[in-house]
Amino acid sequence: MTAVIVLMLLQGLLGAYDTFAHHELAAGLPGKPQARAELALHGAREWIYGLVYLGLAWLAFQGVWALILAAIMAVEVVITLKDFLLEDRTRRLPPSERVLHTVMALVFGAVLAVLAPVLAAWGQLPTGLALQNHGLGSWAMTAMGAGVLVWAVRDTLAARAKSPAAAPPAAPNGRTVLITGATGFLGPALIDALLAAGWRVMALTRDGLSARARFGERVLVLESLDHLPAETRIDALVNLAGAPVIGGLWTRGRRETLLGSRLNVTRALLALAERLERKPAVLISASATGYYGDRAEEGLSEASGPSRGFMSELCWRWEAEAVKASELNIRVCLLRLGMVFDWRGGPLPLMGLPFRFGLGMVMGTGRQWTPWIGRHDAIRIVLAALDDPRWRGPVNAVAPDLVTQKAFADRLARWLKRPRFLAAPALALRLPMGEMADLFLASQRVLPRRLSELGFVFEQPRLEDVFRSSDPVRLPRRLGEQPVAQAVDAGELGTIAAPDQEITHVGAELVGEQPHQAA
Repeated sequence: MTAVIVLMLLQGLLGAYDTFAHHELAAGLPGKPQARAELALHGAREWIYGLVYLGLAWLAFQGVWALILAAIMAVEVVITLKDFLLEDRTRRLPPSERVLHTVMALVFGAVLAVLAPVLAAWGQLPTGLALQNHGLGSWAMTAMGAGVLVWAVRDTLAARAKSPAAAPPAAPNGRTVLITGATGFLGPALIDALLAAGWRVMALTRDGLSARARFGERVLVLESLDHLPAETRIDALVNLAGAPVIGGLWTRGRRETLLGSRLNVTRALLALAERLERKPAVLISASATGYYGDRAEEGLSEASGPSRGFMSELCWRWEAEAVKASELNIRVCLLRLGMVFDWRGGPLPLMGLPFRFGLGMVMGTGRQWTPWIGRHDAIRIVLAALDDPRWRGPVNAVAPDLVTQKAFADRLARWLKRPRFLAAPALALRLPMGEMADLFLASQRVLPRRLSELGFVFEQPRLEDVFRSSDPVRLPRRLGEQPVAQAVDAGELGTIAAPDQEITHVGAELVGEQPHQAA
């Protein structure tokens, strides 16, 4: 049994890496409606693996039980084959994922080869479940099994979560929008909203297979802009493309990938706009509140400049590239997004998972400000920016409900009716993550000044609005719990986030400057 345990633990580690690196970070499967079938297969396989880990850790399956275990392992093989076939039809797998799947198939084959004679010997014994103890191996298998079962719950819930109901089709408005990053977390929901509003949609993506499976014939999917003729009519550009900032340590090579994935796509859009006979009217380019760097308690409006750190550099260089479109008489709107929250994908399900099991924690001191916005409002902001010529230059796309990291953790725990008593010191995050830990530790008290000036009314102004609107496993309300207001106007903004400095209008030219040091 020692060889079986070693091989099973190796398979578990490979599977954990595949889940985090490929399914969660690279592909973002839980947030994609087209991945529901794949997630269901993943969940079924994880339930099997989790139970097998726990069973082999402490039990000998004798007699008929050996046949039952063999049948369960055979079912796992069938599920894995169906998963491989489905993946090939619905999304483009990176080479690393294909190699890893091959290695995992070989390891599982070795598990079956080593386990077969053990099952044959058990099958000769009287039917029953006999206790056995493999020492440290049993406890390692137990820990692995528990972890796999946690992820089985995660994938099963994600597979069962209902996609937002599509709005009724609208009459075409005669306008065409080109979107990059169409298969990311924000892209599919935005495309559904644009189609419902009557836009014709073109989508530039590296994964045409996944995009066509998701959108069908409703969207013209492009994997390159080079062959679009100059007479093509494109009225608006929405640039959401960029490799995930969470997906590997920020080594020199990784930083180049993160920068290149944003700058190269933006340059391709500018090159297309330059050769089109009829220029697009507007470019909406995503950025992030990471533009401001770590600024402690400073109130940050769109007038605030960038700071030190890789995230700040990444954002201001991206914005500086996008603002070059103004030279072609294209209106440029730069959306500095906070963390985009929704239970159907993005960071919230991953952040909320430990809270559901009573393991929620505060990161660092907990005093750092954490800007965020609900996905529903983020989409509404993009739609507003497409139509309203007043939307230009940088816009802080953040909710008015300013929260510290501790306040976020406490409110999430309270919403899920779970305790919150753990904390992760900053050093414990910085040692393994390096500068990437700034994503969780940097303080950015970002104010939605321009949104207030533009009269934008939030439909998810508070965290509880996001928690309530899309949580697939929300527990019953406490007796007498009252709903939270669904909107906030410019007057309410002052009570939620009182400004501490004068508002000044900032044109798009600001982002082309070199970053200066934070005060």
